[in-house]
Amino acid sequence: MPLAPDSDILHPGVVELPEVLDLKAATPLTVEFLTLRGRPIHVDASNVQRLGGQCLQVFLSAAMTWKADKIPFVLVNVSGDFNEGLARLGVSATDFTGGNKPQ
Repeated sequence: MPLAPDSDILHPGVVELPEVLDLKAATPLTVEFLTLRGRPIHVDASNVQRLGGQCLQVFLSAAMTWKADKIPFVLVNVSGDFNEGLARLGVSATDFTGGNKPQ
């Protein structure tokens, strides 16, 4: 897959997550991540009230892709509900950030 144009590489892309991350949200979220591939990314989880397994798979895949590309993938403004959803699914926010706490 082609990377983002050089002019975008220095500017982090921002993904603002919706309140409900369920099956219906998984495809649009995947498309948004693919659009931003090749750029540093900040994922704003401040609005999240519910996290489903399908979107968790999308997040894990994106985080692994950014790590393989050696490009920053940062979770910011993580809501309590997002953290609870991760814990319920057996994952921690640090799994997305290479062991660093989200901002």
